[in-house]
Amino acid sequence: MEFLVRQENNMPQLPTDEAARIKSAERTYAQELRDQGILKRLWRIPGTRTAIGWYEAENATELHDVLSNLPTFPWQSITVEALATHPQEQVLAASNPSKVAKR
Repeated sequence: MEFLVRQENNMPQLPTDEAARIKSAERTYAQELRDQGILKRLWRIPGTRTAIGWYEAENATELHDVLSNLPTFPWQSITVEALATHPQEQVLAASNPSKVAKR
């Protein structure tokens, strides 16, 4: 299943070394998720502390486990939307499968 995940980071002011450690762990974990094919894309909303991610997981429970293991999870406000393929995308995939990202 594919999910659109909006993550608003509400991490409080922490000592510089602790904040750097958490941010480094977050980057490492995100790369692991990318390597596993779970985190497909990640965007920032300019001028905010919000990120939007495109995730692929077996189901909502697996996604919850992934998100709850984020080092910044205790400070995140997260909303999740399950995604379904739009009929237009299905037509596009049927007519030219090589131009459509594998689902």
